[in-house]
Amino acid sequence: MSRIEIETYTAAWKFNRTKTLQSLEQVEKLPNPSAILGWRPGAGRAHCAWQWMHIAVTEELFATSRLFGQEPGLSPFIERFRGGSTPDDEIPDLSTLRESLEVSRSHLLKAIELFNDEDMNMIPEPIKDRGWSLRTVMQVLAWHEAHHQGQIHLTLNLWKNRL
Repeated sequence: MSRIEIETYTAAWKFNRTKTLQSLEQVEKLPNPSAILGWRPGAGRAHCAWQWMHIAVTEELFATSRLFGQEPGLSPFIERFRGGSTPDDEIPDLSTLRESLEVSRSHLLKAIELFNDEDMNMIPEPIKDRGWSLRTVMQVLAWHEAHHQGQIHLTLNLWKNRL
């Protein structure tokens, strides 16, 4: 059973995560990181902490409920940070962000270990209505983190250059 395609996607995920964690490390080194975590670039816009938690929650949802119909971990955060949620003013601290990213990534990698390249065209039953194959899920997850890391990067740059 081949895992070349799966390993290619997971390698992209690992690379993307290095960029996400670099942004988190950048915030850790700045004065008053908690002020940065909750800063919004505009009214109703998401702060960096929401972006990081959204990445973690999305991976957790795919590792559990969206691939297997199981209850997700990170339960206190799922509704607050899932897609379509409205960012609130209860800002997670740096250790919560880092831990959530680590836990959800670990769960996702364990979930993907159950598949082989022969499964890439399979459409998981819990997301059958989306019509997404396992390949599409893996592509979306690679894009998703990069997309939100870009939003984090932009928000940090705006914060550094605010008047």
